Amino acid sequence: MKKQIASVLLLALTALPAAAKLNVFACEPEWASLLTELAGDAIEINVATSALQDVHQIEAKPSLIAKMRRADLIVCTGADLEVGWLPQLIRQSGNNKVAGGPANFMASSQVTTLDKPSLLDRAAGDVHPQGNPHIQLDPHRVLQVATALSARLATIDATNATIFKQRLTDFSSRWQAAITRWETKAAPLRGKKIVVHHVSWVYLLNWLGIEQIGALEPKPGVPPTSAHLSGLIETTKSGPAFAIISAAYQDGKPARWLAERTGVPAVVLPYTVGGNAQHMRRLFGAPNANTLRRNHGLGPQ
Repeated sequence: MKKQIASVLLLALTALPAAAKLNVFACEPEWASLLTELAGDAIEINVATSALQDVHQIEAKPSLIAKMRRADLIVCTGADLEVGWLPQLIRQSGNNKVAGGPANFMASSQVTTLDKPSLLDRAAGDVHPQGNPHIQLDPHRVLQVATALSARLATIDATNATIFKQRLTDFSSRWQAAITRWETKAAPLRGKKIVVHHVSWVYLLNWLGIEQIGALEPKPGVPPTSAHLSGLIETTKSGPAFAIISAAYQDGKPARWLAERTGVPAVVLPYTVGGNAQHMRRLFGAPNANTLRRNHGLGPQ
């Protein structure tokens, strides 16, 4: 009889539905990757964009609306980076829970942003009133975001708070060690000058002590023009610029045009998680960071 009761209880327990995982909508690959580090299998993650997309310009497709509708938490950059599509996604999904409050996490709000404009003027191009939103390029700020995000996960899913805390401790230890390693390898770059495609590398340059002397876009978000590119030739040569930097999602033609006329290498760098070197070389035919380092004696790959 006892065995029969035990069997019935066991069957009843196994028949109970498993606790639903926290469903998180990440706007960018970097935050999806960070969420994986901080939560592992304790959450389900849907990411809206890839490394080969311009996050400023994303279409609010039905597939994204469906993912937003199921979200318990959204993790995005903020600072108006997603202003052209995120509010529309939230509105069309009808998921008011993530429109604000604890279920709405903006990474840029957790750190001090750079390049806050003193004057807001649309004639100046694609400016962000809350500062430059591309904070993922500074590992110190990423660690600040990780700490705040771990706490937010614990607030929304208290059941797994211990897991989140343990994983944050592990991540922080590995990340701090990586920062030390990266700074040692990048030390020869300090004081170098570069030309960028879009003014989106400010956090990386500020961290490593690299100087931006020009941009292919005449104004942020305004496509390069022939006249502007021609004017950059002397700036790039006299700098002298170390490299002309583009992201994986950007048109590589302007950078190659300037490179051909100045002898300065056009380099496509991964802008976020997933922008691997092999894919970028196939798309743009440009040297990657490892090639640049070898050619300029900056150490092994």
